[in-house]
Amino acid sequence: MTEHQAESSLMGHLVELRSRLLRAVLGVAVVLLLLLPFTRNIYSWLAGPLMAHLPAGQTLIAINPAGAFFAPLKLTFFVALFLAVPWLLYQAWAFVAPGLYKREQRLALPLLGSAVLLFYAGCAFAYFLVLPTVFGFLMEFKPDVIAITPDANSYLDFVLMIFFAFGASFELPVALVILVLLGWVTPAQLREFRGYALVGVFVVAAIITPPDVVSQLMLAIPMYLLYEVGIVAASWVKPRTAEETS
Repeated sequence: MTEHQAESSLMGHLVELRSRLLRAVLGVAVVLLLLLPFTRNIYSWLAGPLMAHLPAGQTLIAINPAGAFFAPLKLTFFVALFLAVPWLLYQAWAFVAPGLYKREQRLALPLLGSAVLLFYAGCAFAYFLVLPTVFGFLMEFKPDVIAITPDANSYLDFVLMIFFAFGASFELPVALVILVLLGWVTPAQLREFRGYALVGVFVVAAIITPPDVVSQLMLAIPMYLLYEVGIVAASWVKPRTAEETS
């Protein structure tokens, strides 16, 4: 390939990258515009697990006068980004797929789909199980002389952190499969590392969750179970790749 051809190829890749990025941004913008009329409803839905444990008539507060406006708007943006993840991944896939071999394409699609589903599953687990349990635990053991009056922005940041922690942690099986496909570890080694993995997931849970034992256990236990799922999935994939490359 001549220098001119190399420059032309690079420019073509840059133009394609710009096109994919613009489509990704436009996709998020469209979802955001569709959600804007429901901003208040979305925030009320997110506040549901906490409101169910607050005394009757008590609501969230906004310490900053603009917080009552920006907190729901910020949440709506993150929900739009959350819903647009399949579209964003499709744009990324459309950009890199032409440079992949057929075997890599066959493996990449299931991995991408599994990653999206696991992230959504982690967020759903956090919303429907973790948040109600954590708030119930905190309300049960707080002294009666302490009244909890959560700030709207602080609550949003707390819940988004929980969602990200659980969504990212549920990606563990995909991460293990990728490590096996790259040849960095084998399923047999993953089985040998079970003891270290058990300690590791509890350390990770203690770091990325709030300082209460309930949320730590509710993250650590599913993470270890997902570690076992990752071993099984990696065992399924590894023989196929070995046969294909032999």
